[in-house]
Amino acid sequence: MARYTGPVCRLCRREQMKLFLKGEKCYTHCVLDKNPAPPGPPPKRRKKMTEYAMRLREKQKLRRIFGLTEGPFKRIYFKAAKTKENTGEQFLRLLEVRLDNTVRRLGFAASLKTARQWVSHGHVQVNGRTVYIPSFVLKPGDRVRLSPKLKDNMAVKVGLDGVSRRGTRPSFLEFEEATLTGKLLRWPDRSEISAPVQEHLIIEHYSK
Repeated sequence: MARYTGPVCRLCRREQMKLFLKGEKCYTHCVLDKNPAPPGPPPKRRKKMTEYAMRLREKQKLRRIFGLTEGPFKRIYFKAAKTKENTGEQFLRLLEVRLDNTVRRLGFAASLKTARQWVSHGHVQVNGRTVYIPSFVLKPGDRVRLSPKLKDNMAVKVGLDGVSRRGTRPSFLEFEEATLTGKLLRWPDRSEISAPVQEHLIIEHYSK
């Protein structure tokens, strides 16, 4: 599958906000603190953003937060649009409960990239079965367990320490540190979703 392999700090500069794509480094050595300007040559004059540009930027921001290319991202949107729930909230909910993102939010990984690596390398089990698909969508009641082999892994320790120190583990996830196990208790509310976006702009983008 195609994926972005360039410098991720460039994406944060483009969106003019922290996307937290590098884990702990985003809290201690963020490039935006030193160079907040967007990448590329400086514009000769600042232009007012059109409505289309605003909707596009919001879509790109969300896509980059969850590390998706346009194809999978769009498929998740249309899946959400087919439900009877609020399309925007359901769209964000389906992104939030992906296996790779859940592994990150439990603290098993400091970044989405590391979480995706744990899953694709077979270090994560869902309900007792190894799942190799980072895009696997969890349902309430599903249990996620990290391989005991990674208990002393430095990346796992950094992730767990960071989440515990900042208190960012959401209430819709239950966590057992002794067994490195988490459980999705319920669907997340909008206020608990880790995506600072205006989802109505994304809905408008795909509705045009």
